[in-house]
Amino acid sequence: MSLSGGLTGANKIDDSRWVHQRVQVEDFPSTLPAVEPGLMIHYISCPPPPSTESKGTILLIHGFPQTAYQFRRVITPLSDKGYHVIVPDYRGAGESSKPNDGYTKDVMARDLHRLITEHEGIKDKIHVVGHDIGGMVAHAYATQFPSSTASVCWGECPLPGTKMYHEAKNTTMMWHFTFHSVLDLPELLVAGKERIYLKHFYDRLAQNPSAISTHDLDVYTTAFAQPGAMRAGMNVYRAFEADGVMNEKWAAEQGKCGVRCLSLWGAKSFADEQKASSMCEGYYSDFCFDTVEGSGHWIAEERPTDFVEKVAKWVAKG
Repeated sequence: MSLSGGLTGANKIDDSRWVHQRVQVEDFPSTLPAVEPGLMIHYISCPPPPSTESKGTILLIHGFPQTAYQFRRVITPLSDKGYHVIVPDYRGAGESSKPNDGYTKDVMARDLHRLITEHEGIKDKIHVVGHDIGGMVAHAYATQFPSSTASVCWGECPLPGTKMYHEAKNTTMMWHFTFHSVLDLPELLVAGKERIYLKHFYDRLAQNPSAISTHDLDVYTTAFAQPGAMRAGMNVYRAFEADGVMNEKWAAEQGKCGVRCLSLWGAKSFADEQKASSMCEGYYSDFCFDTVEGSGHWIAEERPTDFVEKVAKWVAKG
């Protein structure tokens, strides 16, 4: 996956401090024939500049149909503010493994927790930031590992189990929730037409469609045309009902999560403060709402400077 190749001038991405790694976070059953030794997670690690005092770690979790590439414009700027920024391709996406199962968000969050604690060796609490599907994973991370989470920031997703999710999932706006949940058929219909499908996705939910350029579309199309990639993307959606049951169970058994939470949305996206806050009320004891002005759904790409400022301001609170 080329993150900066082909970009020049103002669009050039400073990736000079980025380190790409693929690490194994789960063993595959010995009875399963596989090319890989186990579940491999690809991620970018960007430490702060040597002259900058370290302020902690930020984990950025992408959504669908995207990969770690969606954060290309914000990784180095966040790192420049003193943070070690870690950006994985979650299970099934980008350059990570694409197994048949494991797409409930509790499992996907555990993948990333192993990455942080076992492979990066980070013992301090981290700041978890998730967008879209990554927001669902971020919620699962904070809920399962509150003692390892300094703060959580998530948005641009109707969280399974909430009233907003149940109201939204069958609307015209969220038609793809139903389409993706059908077994096998979506992958077959999209095969060979990934570029058309992804372009429609990005344009439909953007306030500024040009923020995802032709080059960016090429990168995403290449990622989702890989064997198993679109199947994995659909499986992420097929797990939503199980995710909702898990979210409700956590709230009933553990009470509200004590990790402070920011619900961050594009000001021109599909949820207002009332709807977004209603999702947090049942799950968090300390939460607030904020928007990125002028942005649709793809905040880190449509308004990267504002995204950086909002996230940096939030995590700096401790």
